[in-house]
Amino acid sequence: MNVAANILRNNGRAVTSGITKRGFAAASSEPLVKTSLYNMHVELGGDMVPFAGYELPVLYKGENGGVMKEHLHCRSEGKASLFDVSHMGQILWHGKDRVKFIESVVVGDIAGLAPGTGRLSLITNENGGIIDDTVITNAGDYVYMVVNGACKFGDMKHFEEQMASFSGDVTMEYLEDSMQLLALQGPGAADAIAKLLPDGFDLVNMGFMTGTPTTLDGIENCRITRCGYTGEDGFEIAMPAEHTEAIAAKLLEDSNVLPTGLGARDSLRLEAGLCLYGNDLNDTTTPINGALGWTMGPPGSRRRLEGGFVGAEHILTPEGKFKKVTKKRVGIKGMKAPARDHTEIYDATGENLIGEVTSGTFSPCLKAPIAIGYVETKLAKAGTEVMLKIRNKMQKAQVSKMPFVESRYYRVPE
Repeated sequence: MNVAANILRNNGRAVTSGITKRGFAAASSEPLVKTSLYNMHVELGGDMVPFAGYELPVLYKGENGGVMKEHLHCRSEGKASLFDVSHMGQILWHGKDRVKFIESVVVGDIAGLAPGTGRLSLITNENGGIIDDTVITNAGDYVYMVVNGACKFGDMKHFEEQMASFSGDVTMEYLEDSMQLLALQGPGAADAIAKLLPDGFDLVNMGFMTGTPTTLDGIENCRITRCGYTGEDGFEIAMPAEHTEAIAAKLLEDSNVLPTGLGARDSLRLEAGLCLYGNDLNDTTTPINGALGWTMGPPGSRRRLEGGFVGAEHILTPEGKFKKVTKKRVGIKGMKAPARDHTEIYDATGENLIGEVTSGTFSPCLKAPIAIGYVETKLAKAGTEVMLKIRNKMQKAQVSKMPFVESRYYRVPE
């Protein structure tokens, strides 16, 4: 019996019908790339769709599958969800001036990262717009960077352009598809990954946004980072492509681990108030528009005072303060029907257009619609009454703080 059939048998999953693939297909004449887990996805009942140039499961068909069940599983005590995120771009930076160069193209403090620690940062253009968001880790002898799959080739073109005028010692190594990336997310993620880690590996003291090279189930040249895109505890796991199926199969032997698709990944990140590049962020959105100014550090911090990254003069004043903007990213809740992207947002009178929704869904945990969007700055305060034009009908809603569902990122015990 093949690997997927074994997993199906062990976890009692039968294959049934799926749901629509709305929102994930993208028109392209380029052939789609298959990740190392493509065959396993199909055998497990994955409903495959085009996404960022790859063919990935939007959900899995079966009694435990579907966006709603997959979403709620990830939030359940003792459970964990396994996502294939191998479309993401993994880049290694080498050379004695690597940090200096990286700080010239991203907004965050990379020099201040202790070995093994990482942070979310933003890549900006000459107008201060966001080219991509990225997680950057100080891996000691090199810097490890993960960028979005749909943006990775544009990101690297931008880096090459900036390197052409940089006089220091830096080289960029793109790992292509030789290294695959999985995400294991949920309250049970640590217990599940522990079964594959070497004896003595200290997960208790592995903090959020830290990472390290390791072996997994005896397989060398792997890496885990305690981070994720769901608001739960979890890990992103990098491994050689030829061993990806074996590692995924080992994780899925645990009945608490469920294969999970892009649909639940999107609704989970929305509940967590996290951005999807291309929807909630684009190259005309500055970090201040996007409510991501915190990625540059607190007031008086080095990066805010020094700037020194592409487009800094459009984001920061000479004193390191945020430049004023006319619109800001906010949460929206209280409407009766889900508001999809491009839904118009009006003030409380319903007469003045003040913004638009960029992402929206029905929250499985709150059992209510939620959305992210941009509104005029003067109306961005939480609790502000607004109106949404949904299917040509006005619906009352309110500006909301985010996350919509409380985040449960891991904290090292004191």
